[in-house]
Amino acid sequence: MATATFGLIVGNRGFFPAVLARDGREKMLRVLAGEGYQTVSLGPEETKFGAVETLAEARRCADLFKAHRDVLDGVIVTLPNFGDERGVANALRLAGLDVPVLVHAFPDEPEKMLMGGRRDSFCGKISVCNNLWQYGIRYSLTARHTVAPESESFRADLKSFAATCRIAQGLKNVRVGVLGARPAAFNTVRFSEKLMEHAGITVETLDLSEVFGRIARLTDGDAKVKAKLASVHEYVSTKGVPEPALAKMAKFGVVVDEWMEANGLAGTSIQCWTAMEEFFGVVPCTLMSLMSNTLLPSACETDMIGMIAMYILQLAAGEPSAIVDWNNNFGDDPDKAVIFHCSNLPKHFFEDFKMDFQEIIAGSVGKENTYGTVVGKLKSGPLTFCRVSTDDLHGKIRAYMGEGEITSDPLKSFGGYGVVRIPRLQDLLHYICENGYEHHVAVNRSHYGRAVADALGNYKGWDIHYHQAEVC
Repeated sequence: MATATFGLIVGNRGFFPAVLARDGREKMLRVLAGEGYQTVSLGPEETKFGAVETLAEARRCADLFKAHRDVLDGVIVTLPNFGDERGVANALRLAGLDVPVLVHAFPDEPEKMLMGGRRDSFCGKISVCNNLWQYGIRYSLTARHTVAPESESFRADLKSFAATCRIAQGLKNVRVGVLGARPAAFNTVRFSEKLMEHAGITVETLDLSEVFGRIARLTDGDAKVKAKLASVHEYVSTKGVPEPALAKMAKFGVVVDEWMEANGLAGTSIQCWTAMEEFFGVVPCTLMSLMSNTLLPSACETDMIGMIAMYILQLAAGEPSAIVDWNNNFGDDPDKAVIFHCSNLPKHFFEDFKMDFQEIIAGSVGKENTYGTVVGKLKSGPLTFCRVSTDDLHGKIRAYMGEGEITSDPLKSFGGYGVVRIPRLQDLLHYICENGYEHHVAVNRSHYGRAVADALGNYKGWDIHYHQAEVC
């Protein structure tokens, strides 16, 4: 995962001990460097202790940030003492960066409450946030109102904030593609291209007839087809899968790869059910799994907005995401459920997997036309889930997200499957049903729910529901 670069604003207020601003800046720089982050900050040779208080210092800071605009992923405001609320707000307004901002305040110590050592950052943070709110500058908060930079709590804040920055940046001017028409039986995956375009997400389309036409021009001996076939064999066991089916998959992969490259696409959603099987003779799952595993997320049933949720989780974690169904209860445990697809899940999710045929529709279109799924049990570990949806009736984009775990509970099934445990799952399911959300959900083997909620709700301005273990 790429290292983030943060602009650092150190707040100061003159009638507090100057040593607090000096030492606070040095401590924050050490912590950020220790966590692998790059920083752009005023130095003590440019302003008093490298801090920002006056309008002139705010302008100097803004000029520095503007000079590094292309590398700054976000800005951290740190308050070793009360800080000057106007200085911080002016620096951010004048810089005009349009990046996430994290507001941090140092904690006071009970034995240092006289004027020689008290910080009053607790109060100063409220004033800084009030000014940012007045200025229309969006900002993020640490989990604790005041927190020591060297603490584990603040390290977690930094990890989450860096993910927020990746999501906010990654959703700017992103291009994605939908291949084929929405399956007629899946009204649930309808979405609004116009709302997505308004949010900076451009959708390119390609009809299946064009895909099949381009495939017809390829031969089994084509170098690109051979290379794609080799990548499939390297990726997954194909034992028992007919060679003609594998050749079709390879040609499909070549066409999709070329289309994505020509249009600069970050991800795709693909029609499958049942046009691919009836008129081409394979399912596209393996190719979609391979794409998702290489950080080019791909969702089935033309669930484009579901793929956006996959992409968001991928941005947060730097790891592959999958699209699954909320599919089954798991016994009588109210906090457990089975997630499933038939499947195109990335290799990253599986304990072990292989290529097989699509058991659900084999009976209607013939087993020989349904090879290409990747099947197996999901390995246990952390889970972040997210669903994005376009609310056409109210002209907005909305989303829900949260965290849980993939368990090691034994289960026998076909497709790609696993058991998940999510605190207060029944409350979440009620929310999904009451608010008309889709049955698909994007998942990632990570814990980044807080960052996703912050990025989508705070910086994108989408309506969000952050499902947490405890009711706040």
